[in-house]
Amino acid sequence: MTRKFAIIDLFAGPGGLGEGFSRAGRASDAGMKIHLSVEMDDHAIQTLRLRAFLRSFDEFPQEYYNALNKGAPFPDWSELYPSNWKLAEQEVRQRVLGGDGVFEELAVELDHAREAHGGNTILIGGPPCQAYSLAGRSRNKGKADYVPEQDERHYLYREYVRILDRLNPAAFVMENVKGMLSSKVDGGGIFSRVLDDLEASGDGYRLLPLAQPTPQDGSRAEARSFLIRAEDHGVPQARHRVIILGIRKDIAAGLDLDGPILGEPQPPVTVGEAITGMWQLRSGLSRQDSVDSWHHAVREQALAIANASEIPDDVQAIARAIASANDLPHHRSSGWKGEKSKMPDHLQAWFSDDRLRTTLQHETRGHIPEDLGRYMYSAAYTHVFKKAPKLIEFPEFLQPKHKNRSSGDFADRFRTQAAGKPSTTVTSHISKDGHYFIHPDPKQCRALTVREAARLQTFPDNYWFCGPRTKQYHQVGNAVPPYLAHQIATAVMRLLS
Repeated sequence: MTRKFAIIDLFAGPGGLGEGFSRAGRASDAGMKIHLSVEMDDHAIQTLRLRAFLRSFDEFPQEYYNALNKGAPFPDWSELYPSNWKLAEQEVRQRVLGGDGVFEELAVELDHAREAHGGNTILIGGPPCQAYSLAGRSRNKGKADYVPEQDERHYLYREYVRILDRLNPAAFVMENVKGMLSSKVDGGGIFSRVLDDLEASGDGYRLLPLAQPTPQDGSRAEARSFLIRAEDHGVPQARHRVIILGIRKDIAAGLDLDGPILGEPQPPVTVGEAITGMWQLRSGLSRQDSVDSWHHAVREQALAIANASEIPDDVQAIARAIASANDLPHHRSSGWKGEKSKMPDHLQAWFSDDRLRTTLQHETRGHIPEDLGRYMYSAAYTHVFKKAPKLIEFPEFLQPKHKNRSSGDFADRFRTQAAGKPSTTVTSHISKDGHYFIHPDPKQCRALTVREAARLQTFPDNYWFCGPRTKQYHQVGNAVPPYLAHQIATAVMRLLS
């Protein structure tokens, strides 16, 4: 008899882990299906609920594509498909894990899932990482009254452990930032405590690294063995995260663990491969934007770069070409489906949807004219030297006016994502201004769109992010890449089967 596994997704965000596990579950003989997703953010909840609704069908309903392809609002799903929408509402819960009474409420659902599936459950999720991330720790150091031991975010992982202990699943996957490896509280490292707590939960777990060989003597793997480089697994992004796989000891005892669970590294996928073929767009102007005014501003900036003596010759040549170009982009958003990308076939199949006739959420920001010049210079420099310029390498007339520019803290302030390599880590900071995520084409003078960032995060092209654009960026940056999650899920199913 084929076993069916119920997935519990905690701190679910917009559903990156859940998307990967769901798609793996549909493709495997021993299926997996999300039973419960828990998230606190208003807009991520809307995204999760919509995706849960869509997954309740064997094929997404035609009304979804009608709305997307026409750029129209979605219909009222609760009226059109009331039973499917009710299932989605039951699956997706907006709760603050760690809040009063939340565990007691969820415990009823956990017990039901465990009993209904005969113990065949899988727990996934990533507790919030602000207290562990290097950027977060740097900000905290600047707070005079900051006491790490009093920061509850350091201990949110215990809510994950508490639910793990109650559910006692066949397997779990926990994701967090690389900074967790070196974060310290009470004078000691937090990561060893996390591993101890995970290992001792429920009936006990064997903790397995995914990208490194498992110790054959039964000992726990070294801390850094739990670090995964997403770019080694077909993700067009250098995203390094701690991901811990736990297999319940009664199951782990019979496993033959030889070599890395995720297999050997894959060839890298580049930014160019991921986003080439998407419709070319212009950025906008923060004030009095129009096609003509934007073209005028771009040509002015291009001429200034072309005539500055301190700028490398090859960068000047690109600027001169832009100043005289007749094919500068006109549109700020795309209602067209782009040409076929240059992605490897397996990723093309992962992203594409033949029923989709448009590119979703491919719309640009507006910028001040000076930033158009900075973006153009950074992209041209990156094209020539295959790396983004440091702020000190910008000419004086393109230097920002803020007082602390010479402190060294903003050396990568205007960073182009080089077309010929995986991107840097896509984070929630992309919701701020886009300066760290400049498009590699100097002619477009813009930051990446939500859809381009979603490509780097490997969200399928038919994945809709709810909320205003800033919130869409935030959801994308906070997610686990679904394509990486799919590979993890496939490996988990192989072990459990």
